[in-house]
Amino acid sequence: MKNKFELYDLLLDNVPSNASKIQEIVIGLTWTYCQTEDIGLCMTADTRSRTLPWSGQLTAFSVQEITNWIRDWDPIKSTIALATINSFLKPDVIGEYKTVPVTDPEYANLSIFHYFLPAIKNKKSVVIGRYPGLETIQHQCNMKVIELNPSINDYPAAASEFLIAEADWVFVTGTSIANKTFPRILELAKYANVVLMGPSVPWLKEFASFGVDFLAGTVINNNLQLKRVVSEGGGVNLFNNAVQYAVCDLGENKLVDTKKKIQDVVNQRESLNRGNAGEHEFRVQEIDSVVI
Repeated sequence: MKNKFELYDLLLDNVPSNASKIQEIVIGLTWTYCQTEDIGLCMTADTRSRTLPWSGQLTAFSVQEITNWIRDWDPIKSTIALATINSFLKPDVIGEYKTVPVTDPEYANLSIFHYFLPAIKNKKSVVIGRYPGLETIQHQCNMKVIELNPSINDYPAAASEFLIAEADWVFVTGTSIANKTFPRILELAKYANVVLMGPSVPWLKEFASFGVDFLAGTVINNNLQLKRVVSEGGGVNLFNNAVQYAVCDLGENKLVDTKKKIQDVVNQRESLNRGNAGEHEFRVQEIDSVVI
């Protein structure tokens, strides 16, 4: 990715220019919530100032002013921006790309890992971010976890440069978009199957062109419960009826798109050939008339 901000500009391009005003923003301990026409989420950055100059004034900003913060290096500003962008990018913008709901009654926040377990069981996988309860999956496969604040069983962020390039599967938290580590992770994971996952994930099919194979974002089931959990500092209990995971296979749809493009080229070529044949026939008739 030559232009590191290419993805961020694409996200901004997908926010409607006539977007309605921001109705509410809640910066919770774990999640940040934004309501415009719909609701968007992003995981709240761990690092923040104790004095936020715009507190109490955020709804006075325009949507464009807030979403432009996605390019900012202030972690809270970029968090708010991504939550706002996500309020516009819902599964229905995927269009013909099919999303499949994923549920796990026992470990709802880990349902994506259970979904992919058959595929990763005998492969090397790397997970960006320590998901609560992930150890229940790790013992079933060859999985390494990279964490900004690593515990005894995790690898530090610096290990990304070594581990990701060797992986068959890489699970990338959507939070990496806000904290700007996403472009480098994709460069390292160019030979792996990449799953972009979490409530922070924007539903955008163009991620396929950046090397993402699967989107594993969330759909909202209960707006009121969602806001309550965010406001009360909740983490994984967001998955207790408020949201659930859904998966979109961008690779499968990318193949369909490729086939469509090939067929379009074939159709254009056949049309061109028919046109050339007609022109050739016309010119023969024209020459004959001159000879006559």
